[in-house]
Amino acid sequence: MTSISNKTIWNIAYPIIFGNLAQTLIALTDTAFLGRVSAIALGAAMMASIYYYVFSTLAWGFSIGVQIIIARRLGENKLERIGVVFEHGLVFVLLLSTGLFLIQHFCTEYLLSRVIQSPNIYAAAMEYMNYRHYGIIFVCFNFLFRALYIGLSNTKVISFSTLLMAVVNIFLDYVLIFGKWGFPHMGVGGAAFASVCAEISALIFFFLYTLAKLPLKKYALFAFHKLEGWLIKAVLKLAFPTMLQKLLSFGTWFIFFVMVERMGEEPIAISGIVRSVYMLIMIPVFAFGATANTLTSRQIGAGQQQEVRSTLVKILRLSLVSILPVLTFCVLFPTLLLSVYTNDALLASASVPSLYVICIAAIAMSFGMTYFEAVSGTGNTIHALWLEVIVLFAYSGSVWFFAKVIRSDVAWVWTSEITYGALIGVTSLLYLYFAGWHKKTI
Repeated sequence: MTSISNKTIWNIAYPIIFGNLAQTLIALTDTAFLGRVSAIALGAAMMASIYYYVFSTLAWGFSIGVQIIIARRLGENKLERIGVVFEHGLVFVLLLSTGLFLIQHFCTEYLLSRVIQSPNIYAAAMEYMNYRHYGIIFVCFNFLFRALYIGLSNTKVISFSTLLMAVVNIFLDYVLIFGKWGFPHMGVGGAAFASVCAEISALIFFFLYTLAKLPLKKYALFAFHKLEGWLIKAVLKLAFPTMLQKLLSFGTWFIFFVMVERMGEEPIAISGIVRSVYMLIMIPVFAFGATANTLTSRQIGAGQQQEVRSTLVKILRLSLVSILPVLTFCVLFPTLLLSVYTNDALLASASVPSLYVICIAAIAMSFGMTYFEAVSGTGNTIHALWLEVIVLFAYSGSVWFFAKVIRSDVAWVWTSEITYGALIGVTSLLYLYFAGWHKKTI
């Protein structure tokens, strides 16, 4: 059996990295622009966007299930089944995204009023969500197209789509938040409207690119296959634990920020800045995690189970090396970096301790995400769900202890990210060494 080379790993990961970079540029732009509006606008947009992504994680989790099956069929050389799986995914995502839109449209005001304590932040968050919830349908389909291309190990298109998103979002952020060039002055709402437009542009690009570039007959894409009840059941059986796992993970992260918001308007503003930097550092981590997922599934499909653990060591090494430049810059020039996000010198200074904490957390998460995504890639997603639940209990306890019990500085609350990354990595590694995951189960 031929082992997976570093070049192969990198060729899959780097387009995802560039794609995620463009996606992160959207969050960075929102933070940088809104940080110059007010600390309240910054904190509100961050709270609202996390709330928004809690819902979208259901589509993300479902798409990972589709991605695993597509990668498995690629490894088995059953190429004509790829289109069948994708089309079944389209039907489910249409139903799911419509339901999520209706929930956000009718329930957001009630839900946010129950969790956000500051009236100022609540008002700004609602202004944001009044526009943002229209994007939920488009982002759900974008996740599905990403799953198709990651499962096929054809990830360059993700770079193009998210670069387009970044360009659209940055332009519209600038003209709508500040009312430039004759555009209306929309403030926080402008950032949300810009993100919706960016998501629509990405979906249009994915659809046109797929029609123009993919061999539709080879993969039997858009052949309008008859719905197969057993296949939908099989996809959901695999995807549902991942959907629930992502919902719990991001739901817990939303609770993290709810607790921070109740510490005051400055801690939530600090966390808005730190979260944006954290997502920048984590770009390669998530990319190599997705690579670990698809290569694990592909190797199992090709009967190369014995190669999985050595492949993961290579992926982890590349993941750690790739985040070192950004970590070094964060440690050496923290004030310069934070000045990109806010022109408030006191707020930037107060954010430095939390910045150092997330640098350590990124190292722990690099280890954790590589091995945890590999567990999902084995197809044993119910086991991955239980691992996540166990670790989230410890994570939530850490957040509660620092935020509520001892009411520490917000930097100590952020150490919970280190706890999460280390524990999810250790439990996943133990699973891969001692559990019986080697059989083809999908």
